[in-house]
Amino acid sequence: MDEENSTKKIKTASLVLMIFSSIFGFSNSLTAYYQMGYASMIWYIVTAILFFLPSAMMLAEYGASFKAARGGIFSWMRGSVGEKPAFIGTFIWLSAWVVWLVSSTQYFLVSISTLLFGSDKTQTWHLLGLGSNQTLGIMEIAFLAIVTYLSSRGIDKIAKVASVCGVFTLGIAAVFILASLAIWIMDHGATAEPVTAVNFIKSPNSAFMSPIAIISFIVYALFAYGGLETMAGVIDSVDKPERTFPRALIIGMVIMTLLYVLAIFMCGVTTNWQEVLGKKSVDLANVEYVLINNMGLVAGSHLGLSHAASVTLGRVFSQITALSDVFGGLGAAFVMTYSPIKSFVEGCDPRLLPDKLTSLNKAGMPAFAMWMQMIVVSVIVFFITFGGSTAATFYTILTDMMNVSSSAPYLFLIGAFPFFKMKKDLDRPFVFYKSMTTTWVVTTIVWLVIAVGIVFTCVEPLLKGDWVTAFWTAFGPVFFGIVAWIFYSRAERKHVVERKHVVERKHVAERKHVAERKHVLY
Repeated sequence: MDEENSTKKIKTASLVLMIFSSIFGFSNSLTAYYQMGYASMIWYIVTAILFFLPSAMMLAEYGASFKAARGGIFSWMRGSVGEKPAFIGTFIWLSAWVVWLVSSTQYFLVSISTLLFGSDKTQTWHLLGLGSNQTLGIMEIAFLAIVTYLSSRGIDKIAKVASVCGVFTLGIAAVFILASLAIWIMDHGATAEPVTAVNFIKSPNSAFMSPIAIISFIVYALFAYGGLETMAGVIDSVDKPERTFPRALIIGMVIMTLLYVLAIFMCGVTTNWQEVLGKKSVDLANVEYVLINNMGLVAGSHLGLSHAASVTLGRVFSQITALSDVFGGLGAAFVMTYSPIKSFVEGCDPRLLPDKLTSLNKAGMPAFAMWMQMIVVSVIVFFITFGGSTAATFYTILTDMMNVSSSAPYLFLIGAFPFFKMKKDLDRPFVFYKSMTTTWVVTTIVWLVIAVGIVFTCVEPLLKGDWVTAFWTAFGPVFFGIVAWIFYSRAERKHVVERKHVVERKHVAERKHVAERKHVLY
């Protein structure tokens, strides 16, 4: 029987594949090259060592001890530092997905444009005399309204859409890397972007020249390794987890980091940064298609095709990539419209939220909460798109918002870890950090890496006098943190949850009562 159970357990190779598929994102490499050129490689390596590996072990310990808890990270933090910080931290985690809806839908529209026309034409779109950004904002709000309506009607419809997405993503990454590698070999090791010592430490992008801007790039690398908390839930299904899990994480970290670094380098093989990416028409939303289009153009030239045929090949590569992104974005939009908010509603104490937010419709969906989410996203989209920013600034705001909102919840999870380790009444089937000294040292380092990246990302626009970007970059975590504090304070005022000093007084009274009974008995 034990042997049969052992065969059903997740082995090292399977776990590595799960970690890779849950976290690795090929487009992160292309964004990194656009932001920092070859210099982004060192930050991906540093982040893997100082964030990915140590935090993954922490989350694995959380997942092992709270494997029966339904609330995910809310249950982890509540069992470590109490309900109030857990509620606020999880609400900020929810903000990451709300901001994701804001930014990813805009990128989705760029993908549609590239699929239809072979390149990003969104800056030429105008509706009823509105500017291009305003037009995109109106289209995004309409798209999200449709998605929310369909999502609220049931999971079966969502699953059918989500099951189609992501089919070509790995293939595109493989084609890009292999084609670039072949071009590199055919050019006898020559690269479009010169390989020099300076280029490995200095960004060609003028926006990442100052020390603060360079350090703020950490949040981009953090985003590339994000999603670790989703893997902690499988720890109880892993064969010999105390050995298999750390081994799989180390292997996964090495493979992912090498692939990120290789993909960044391959961008430089076919693309000279100043000639291709230095144009005003290139931004964070379309840089993926610009790089892949250019790779197809260079590949066609090396294959002896005419210039017209090479241009066509580049456009076809872009359209295939856009097709993948359209399916992936469509499926993700449907799932993310309901999944995070439903997980939050089901995981936390329903007494902490207004009744309407926790109510489910006939399809088992938190429809009212989903529509409230749609309204919040629409308001954010409206103010950003009608704020008068240029396309490049517009997409920088969206990307920085997404990166900061995605990184902020880790401050709570990582910060709560030492307190989790000090709990004496927990079952711990998996323990990686054996001593409290090691726990505190590692926690401090990881927490500071995250905090420095977030703070510098928020501060850097202020130093340039760009108050709009700074405001929206910090908006998600700050706004949702304040809302969470208001909800919890409201519950305290209604005595739905007991204040800490009341709980402590009750515990003292109970212990006194028990002592008195023992005294009477003896």
